[in-house]
Amino acid sequence: MIDLYFWPTPNGWKASIALEEMGLPYTTHLINIGKGDQFDPEFLKIAPNNRMPAIVDPDGPDGAPISVFESGAILMYLARKTGRFYGKTERDRIAVEEWLMWQMGGVGPMAGQAHHFLKYAPNLEPPQDLPYAKDRYRAEVGRLYGVLDRRLAENEYVAGDFYSIADMSIWGWASLWEGQQQVLEDKPNFTRWLETVSARPGVQAGRALHAELRGDHSDKRAQGVLFKR
Repeated sequence: MIDLYFWPTPNGWKASIALEEMGLPYTTHLINIGKGDQFDPEFLKIAPNNRMPAIVDPDGPDGAPISVFESGAILMYLARKTGRFYGKTERDRIAVEEWLMWQMGGVGPMAGQAHHFLKYAPNLEPPQDLPYAKDRYRAEVGRLYGVLDRRLAENEYVAGDFYSIADMSIWGWASLWEGQQQVLEDKPNFTRWLETVSARPGVQAGRALHAELRGDHSDKRAQGVLFKR
């Protein structure tokens, strides 16, 4: 039974979706990022960068327990463990890793900044309504989704004709395109992919995990924890 340290965010969904898609049993341990659980010394032993998700697998390499932090590393570990969603050939795996790294270094950070400056920063005390930052991150997310749309014009999924951990990594942030002030009318392939992935039972189950706890970070104490440390 894998221990999942989780809060319902796009990064958290990567791990919960992977566990559901792979049919791996898990126990959820909530890390309330608005209350600062991510700074708890016990959690830092398995996630030294004070970010969730993280997992602990009691049946790790050679049968010994192992902890894994960073969502991309978790996806790669689980895909290797199960032999699923990583492609069948070395070329497949290279494509999966290219697009997984593209998400980790591009879509995730840029969409996160777009959310911050478009939704949260203007409501801070004092307000931080910064047109330059809003325009910059809105435009960069749009550029990245354009890259994705062109890729999906030639491939059913991001790494090729097979669903993979690369799709799982991108879907959570991409599903929140409205909050990033994006449009889909000019991205038909992105739209098709988004609908296809959203219809998967494993994605729906991973997204639904403790969905009732998902908030808008409007609470001033939560903002202090999340944005000022």
